[in-house]
Amino acid sequence: MGEGAELLYGAAEIRDRVRALGAQITADYAGREPVLIAVLKGAAVFLADLVLSIGVKVRVDFMSISSYGGASTPSGVVRIMKDLDQDIGGQDVIVVEDIVDTGLTMTYLRSVLQAREPASVEVCTLLDKSVRRITPVDIRYRGFDCPDRFVVGYGMDVGERYRNLPFILAVDDAQAVTEDPDLLLPYLDGEPEGP
Repeated sequence: MGEGAELLYGAAEIRDRVRALGAQITADYAGREPVLIAVLKGAAVFLADLVLSIGVKVRVDFMSISSYGGASTPSGVVRIMKDLDQDIGGQDVIVVEDIVDTGLTMTYLRSVLQAREPASVEVCTLLDKSVRRITPVDIRYRGFDCPDRFVVGYGMDVGERYRNLPFILAVDDAQAVTEDPDLLLPYLDGEPEGP
């Protein structure tokens, strides 16, 4: 396998956790039809699996946001690149994210959505990197509490690559992988053994 990365969450572990989140959402939204809003691109894989685990009617929509300045660390200063296709006024909304870390971007996104007067806004994230939190974020649905490490796979990328890994790797040297994304090529052959 490649060097400098280790298995953080395996495919079976992720599948089981996503199913549990889907069951929780099903129970919480019985008799309602929530709108799941995925933040592109990272949350697309998580959203696809999550909706298959939800047993109530749902609508799906997408937003794409971008940080100003192209910094490698989240600044919380963002702009909307792709907005929602449908009105969410009076609707129950669940924002679906791949990872929440500082909380700055999610705080901004929630304020934008709240201004559109939905009935409710909740957050569902696969990974909660709470150790990096700057702004408090109320996360109702949390997959895993993520350590402060650079992660790749299951929708999360490095240089737009490796979103298709069905597991999540923790990468030791994010700069080395950013400079040479081929370092992770061996992981496309299958899931490594856990620590």
